[in-house]
Parts: sequence; structure tokens; C-alpha cells
Amino acid sequence: DLIKSKETYKEGSIPVNVDGGLLSKGHPIGATGGSQVRTIVLQLRGEAGDMQVKDPEIGLVHNIGGVGLYGNVSIFGR
Repeated sequence: DLIKSKETYKEGSIPVNVDGGLLSKGHPIGATGGSQVRTIVLQLRGEAGDMQVKDPEIGLVHNIGGVGLYGNVSIFGR
């Protein structure tokens, strides 16, 4: 329902992967978390250009590495 209603789009209430996700970056192994954090920080600062979400207050990064050996979730706010 969220996808059909476009709520996960950049203009929606729950924007997801507005920068195209990691596949759009060539899936930078070892740099995945850094890339995700950078995206969130740019959003919260209002510096994301064409990918900018309107008035973001919180961002969540989820990463799994080492073939599922470890995982982390980071929540950022302004």
C-alpha cells in the first residue's frame, strides 16, 4: 500500500532511497555505511540538491555486512 500510494517517494510521507540506493552507486563494498550516512546528513542539512526531501527531521540508516555477520541501525535527527 505504501508503494502504490507513493508514500515512499521523495514527495511522500516516508521517503525511502531518494538517492537511488547503493546499487545506483555501484554498491561500494566497505564504503556502504559511509555513503548512507552522507546521504542522511545532506538531507538533514538541506544540501541534497535534486534529491532533497522537504523538511526532513529524522533519518534512518540500516546496514548489514559480512554476509549477514553484523548489522547496524543508526538514527539521525536535527
